[in-house]
Amino acid sequence: MKFDDIYQFFQDPPPTYLNKELAVCYVLSVLLSGESYGTELIGRLESEYPTYRLSDTVLYSALKFLEDQAAITGYWKKVEGRGRPRRMYQIRPECVEQAHDLARLWGDYTMRDSQAI
Repeated sequence: MKFDDIYQFFQDPPPTYLNKELAVCYVLSVLLSGESYGTELIGRLESEYPTYRLSDTVLYSALKFLEDQAAITGYWKKVEGRGRPRRMYQIRPECVEQAHDLARLWGDYTMRDSQAI
């Protein structure tokens, strides 16, 4: 390692991987605007929040948690332009208020994180 490597790290930091708690809040923030599926959630995160990443393992753990808590429902749907059906997820109507609350936590986190840079 050289000092230049340290400067380079701060000029172009590596992405931050979301943990399960953040993933739950992120997923709910997206699903509030409509249904989605796993790979779309990952792609959207990378596109809208380039400094963050979400592994498949953490995402599907968060989705399972949300399904187990009856906050979201999942169903299979053929997506236009895709080969096989996708597992689509949507927020259950009775959980919308809590979804807004947790989505706000995601927004606060990303805002705070961007101000720290």
